[in-house]
Amino acid sequence: MKTINWKYLKYLFLLGPVLTITGLVAGLVSSSWGSVPVGLIVAGIVIIGLWLLSLGGSPNGFWGRRSTQAGTNALAATLAVLVILGLINFLGVRRVVRVDLTENQLFTLAPQSQQLVQNLSQPVKLWVFEENPNPQDQQLLENYRRYGSQFSFEFVDPQLRPGLAQRFNLQSLGEVYLESEGRRKLIQTVNPQRGESLSETVVTNAIAQITSDRVGKVYFLQGHGERPLQAAQGSISQAVTSLGEKSYTTQPLDLAKSPGIPQDADLIVIAGPKRALFAAEVTALSDYLKRGGRLLVMVDRNTNPGLDNLLKDWGVRLDNRLAIDLSGGQAGLSPAVIMVTRYGQHPITKDFQDGRSFYPFARPIEVTPIAGIQATPLLVTNDQSWAESNPESDRLQFDPESDRQGPLILGVALSRVYPPQSASAPSPTPTPTPTATPGATASPSASPTPTATTSASPSPSATASPSASPTPTATTSASPSPSATASPSASPTPTATTSASPSPSATASSSASPSPTNSPAKTANADQKPAESRLVVLGNSDFASDGLFEQQLNGDVFLNSVSWLSKQDEQLLSIRPKEVKDRRINLSQDQANVLGWIAVLIMPLIGFITAGLVWWFRR
Repeated sequence: MKTINWKYLKYLFLLGPVLTITGLVAGLVSSSWGSVPVGLIVAGIVIIGLWLLSLGGSPNGFWGRRSTQAGTNALAATLAVLVILGLINFLGVRRVVRVDLTENQLFTLAPQSQQLVQNLSQPVKLWVFEENPNPQDQQLLENYRRYGSQFSFEFVDPQLRPGLAQRFNLQSLGEVYLESEGRRKLIQTVNPQRGESLSETVVTNAIAQITSDRVGKVYFLQGHGERPLQAAQGSISQAVTSLGEKSYTTQPLDLAKSPGIPQDADLIVIAGPKRALFAAEVTALSDYLKRGGRLLVMVDRNTNPGLDNLLKDWGVRLDNRLAIDLSGGQAGLSPAVIMVTRYGQHPITKDFQDGRSFYPFARPIEVTPIAGIQATPLLVTNDQSWAESNPESDRLQFDPESDRQGPLILGVALSRVYPPQSASAPSPTPTPTPTATPGATASPSASPTPTATTSASPSPSATASPSASPTPTATTSASPSPSATASPSASPTPTATTSASPSPSATASSSASPSPTNSPAKTANADQKPAESRLVVLGNSDFASDGLFEQQLNGDVFLNSVSWLSKQDEQLLSIRPKEVKDRRINLSQDQANVLGWIAVLIMPLIGFITAGLVWWFRR
């Protein structure tokens, strides 16, 4: 019998790695880990294991060699590194953390967008009908989805999914729709060939609109030479269009034709009036503010809108001097064009930082503190500016006697909380006191004006309610003469006449009568909440006109003011487009020549000289 040569059997163990690799390849290619791939892998592993066992455990065997130990350590270290890298990659996929190192945070959503997406309470999906998705748009939408799980998006090729395109009634490629709870809205049309890509401002505002039912209504006062709302010279059509994009409804308002502020007004805008308002119009606006209204006033220099008394109640006075700033000459600006880089701490300007906004031919504003009014300067000029009283002079120079040194305030935001209007009604309760001095009431009877009766009640808060109903009741009880005299005097307040008709002895009951009439007023007042009025006054309207509206932060100043006044600042503020800063170095011809000589001649010459010196000392 022929003996087996075991020397050649060791080559059979090469089948182990071969079978293992074959099984892995078969499973990966077929994408199925059936019995064949698994069987090959198991057979290969078993053969490899038998091979390792056959190597023996003697000190001089395979496992006892120094090279085996070193190789095993290297293999273990390599596997450990691979496992660590795998864990890091796994955690990186599950917990994505991005750091945007660009100066303007080009790849990061604005804080308003982040907050909006994070607070979404309903699913919102954005559809982009485009054959070839734009990577820039895809990255922007990925940022949205990263901040909120309720937001999703999908790029759709209309050629591959015609049914979906028909459902959206697609009109052209590049249309972008937003859907949420059965509502659908076309928000934009993108075209990468023409450089039209998705805008964060458009997407964020569209999300805010489709998830909110509230539509703000802004009335623009007209009839006094205010800036036109339609496209024309000096108009503010761009500002009006931007308000429409932010779901505001704009409408002109002529108080001379339709007196009274509309009930659905979120705020009134007075943009650059050239003539004074009628007294009745000012009164209507003042009453509107006292009822919790909101008003945006933009007044240019050399105009008198007749709002002095209204503004005086808020501690604001318009200075007719011209704001001058010579520092803008470095940027090529006229001294009469104020470049503002200093802003107050206010929701309107909280994200402006050191951004720039421009105000040509602006007038300063003086603000006097008044108790109960919170005033915050919005736009503040630099220390070198001043208010010029003689701008027609050939040479603009600060005159300490007639001019006012900066910094100047060009815009201010004010808020005031008014108590409920009927809160002053309870004051007249001390009506019994007049009954004790009938003699005094005789004289007031000669002066039928109600002011005389209020003076008759010296008690506290009577002055706060000059038109309070109880004051006439004093006259009724004070007229002891026949009831005939009492009846006409009692006519203003029917409730008082019933109890005042008896004899003077019944004045006690008359004094009691007002109290029950006031008690329900008290309960009604308790249910009413104080009304907060808001007012923004800007000493310029040119900054919001067409052409200047899109310059730097000008549009943000206007839109954020409207947003704060309409009390939508908690929901959304303007989002500025992020732009890459141009950091080009402009060299003169001499500077360029110096740099050229340094690079071509001086630096190589220094190297040669250094090398020669080294050679000289080492020779």
